[in-house]
Amino acid sequence: MTERHAILRQRWLLVLILALPLAALLLSADYKAGAEDEHGVPPTVQDAHHEAAAQSAHGDEHGARAEEHGAHGREVAPLLTPTTIPSGILPPALILVLGAILVPFVPRAVRSFLAVALPALTLWYIWTQVPDGCLVVWRFLNYDLHVLRADRLSLIFGKIFTLVGAIAGIYAWHNGERRQQVAALLYNAGAVGVTFSGDYFTLYAFWELMAISSTLLIWARRRPESARAGGRYILVHLAGGAVLLGGILLQYHHTGSFLIERFAPGSGGMAAICILIGFCLNAAVPPLGAWLPDAYPRATITGAIFCSALTTKTAVYVLLRVFPGWEVLAIVGSIMAVYGVVYAVLANDIRELLSYHIISQVGYMVAGCGIGTIMGVNGSTAHAVCHILYKALLFMGAGAVIQTTGFEKLTDLGGFWKRQKWVFFLFMVGAFSISGVPIWNGFTSKSMVVAGAGEAHMTWPFMLLSLASVGTFLSIALKLAYATWMGKDRGIQPEKAPRNMLIAMGIAAFLCTLLGLKPSLLYRDLPYAVHWNPFTIPHLVEAIQILLFTFFTFYVLIPKFVPHRTISIDTDVFYRKPARLARKVFVTAVGAFFDRTDVLGHRVADRVSGALRDPTDWIPGWPRRVPSDDPGYDEDRARMPLALPLGLTLLALAVLSVLLLLS
Repeated sequence: MTERHAILRQRWLLVLILALPLAALLLSADYKAGAEDEHGVPPTVQDAHHEAAAQSAHGDEHGARAEEHGAHGREVAPLLTPTTIPSGILPPALILVLGAILVPFVPRAVRSFLAVALPALTLWYIWTQVPDGCLVVWRFLNYDLHVLRADRLSLIFGKIFTLVGAIAGIYAWHNGERRQQVAALLYNAGAVGVTFSGDYFTLYAFWELMAISSTLLIWARRRPESARAGGRYILVHLAGGAVLLGGILLQYHHTGSFLIERFAPGSGGMAAICILIGFCLNAAVPPLGAWLPDAYPRATITGAIFCSALTTKTAVYVLLRVFPGWEVLAIVGSIMAVYGVVYAVLANDIRELLSYHIISQVGYMVAGCGIGTIMGVNGSTAHAVCHILYKALLFMGAGAVIQTTGFEKLTDLGGFWKRQKWVFFLFMVGAFSISGVPIWNGFTSKSMVVAGAGEAHMTWPFMLLSLASVGTFLSIALKLAYATWMGKDRGIQPEKAPRNMLIAMGIAAFLCTLLGLKPSLLYRDLPYAVHWNPFTIPHLVEAIQILLFTFFTFYVLIPKFVPHRTISIDTDVFYRKPARLARKVFVTAVGAFFDRTDVLGHRVADRVSGALRDPTDWIPGWPRRVPSDDPGYDEDRARMPLALPLGLTLLALAVLSVLLLLS
């Protein structure tokens, strides 16, 4: 059988494996998370709504109850509008920006310390000094910039961004390269700045800072493929930033304000569409998300940790802030979840596989935003927090493998798990977390989004999100782990991983387990009061059924899941394939045209200057000058007669005099 036929057979097998658990799920499980009351409203949502209404009546900080209704009458959860303006509070991102400016001028050991201490200091500052509901306004030119707007949504994202920044700093402790350390701090500052921005002017500044600094982490690997991928990455993000800026300017034209406000579903016109496209590009929503698996596998080993945690989750934050309840996001997010899983199963590069799973998992968050209810927004926020932790852990494990073995492809790895036990065990914690295995954090957050889809009676999003769980467990916890560490022993003798890498992985694994065993630690910081228990018998049975069926299928068909040296074609083919033609038309041809124009211009200038140097050369029969460097040159004989020049001068004066007299 040819390799092409083998690949096609593998894809049909994948479709079969994904379809069977879904069929079993539809036949055996009720997609509603709980029994409805006599009014047809699920108790979880109803209780949460009553809780929020009571809080509003008593002026509680958790939020007002000015309800807006989205599609099909679903209640779109509101967020508290900050009103207080305390003095002496600065935007937390300034700590990281100032630190990034300081870092290049200190010794290497101090730089590594600051790379951990600055995000940790920012985390402490957000946790203790930035109260819920605070608003800081700075006057800039003729505008009031809301440089710090804090509510429960922004606070939880700010905390997790700085926490993962500190963990990634520990992981990168051994790396003393200034460029990466500065870029990582600026990248973290951009994410925190976007999180606390209250106006589009401030948001856009930090948005572009993220694009530039993350590109530096890709280029810092100093490989030809990294240079090309970084070039494509920055062009795509600058294009997305231009669309976002266009939407911001249109919004300002219509409203006269730069303030970030929520768009009611379907409102806002072209301004809302442009802003939504700009946000969705950073969220890697297909077909705009091919930049992610193209760029992240080519970033530096430590830089990829920051990339996996910040850009897409910052986009999720702004979608939750501006577009909750837009049903198109629920549909798109559900498709994302399956789309990323399919490509991940087919991937051969370790970090490319994990990158496609970023798209898949962000799909859950985008879907939760589109659902827009209290359960949907809470689930999306919780899953973003959990995803940042376990995805950072997975990328740290993949980075440790690449650094200690020198291999990145699954087809080159295998058979050395006993020689790298700690990395393997810690990686598996992240694998079980992302797969939604009970007692780890992915289960406690993913189940909220799926239940939110069920409570909102969104059948297709519920089915697709449930289906994606199968592919996640199959591709990461089973295929990736088996192909990387188990399988055929290829005689790989990995080097010993730096101790700081293992410490960082241990911290992330501990947090994944802690939030899985005690989800209340996470739930208490979510935007709205949570009435949700993931550890009910129906939820546990459903999750275990899916996991066991997937494991049994993989175990029986292990030979069918052997990695192949293939390249998956994604939507970036539409701008990568025509790249040579575009370069010839818009770069090479344009450059050649300007080069020829420059040569022609010089020739014309030489001719004109030579002709104007001595106008007497134009007169027929007039003796020509002999070049002074000619051996037969005689100054007296070469001197021109004065009669004609004097005559021409007198004629010109006469004509000028007549013109003056006539005027």
